[in-house]
Amino acid sequence: MDIRKVKKLIELIEESGIEELEIKEGEESIRICRRLNTPAPVQPQVITSSPTVIEDPIKEEKSESSQPVGHVVTSPMVGTFYRAPSPSSPAFAEVGQHVKAGDVICIVEAMKMMNQIEADRSGVVEAILIENAQPVEFGQALITIV
Repeated sequence: MDIRKVKKLIELIEESGIEELEIKEGEESIRICRRLNTPAPVQPQVITSSPTVIEDPIKEEKSESSQPVGHVVTSPMVGTFYRAPSPSSPAFAEVGQHVKAGDVICIVEAMKMMNQIEADRSGVVEAILIENAQPVEFGQALITIV
């Protein structure tokens, strides 16, 4: 990505007052974050990277009995978990329901965008590990399929 474009994006961020911007062009991506309401002046941070897997040390400390049984579908992003497309609609998946690979099983809302999460394997929904409308973290277990 051209450094002039990056500098222009930083200037636009500073002028607009928004806190975060992420842009993807092909395989390149850039994420610019700035922290507002901090005591000291802060320069915008520019972070460019490929997707990485982050290990969660807290998960390792849990006993094996608390580990979900079956294949775990995890959240691909930080956001809010929803079981249905709207409050009046039926849930995408229920415990005991058979799902096929590619079926939408939930939604994670991030920055006002509704991201459909699909089952990555066929099977029966063993457990739904998150309550509806609760915040989720990247990599957090959402649903188990056996």
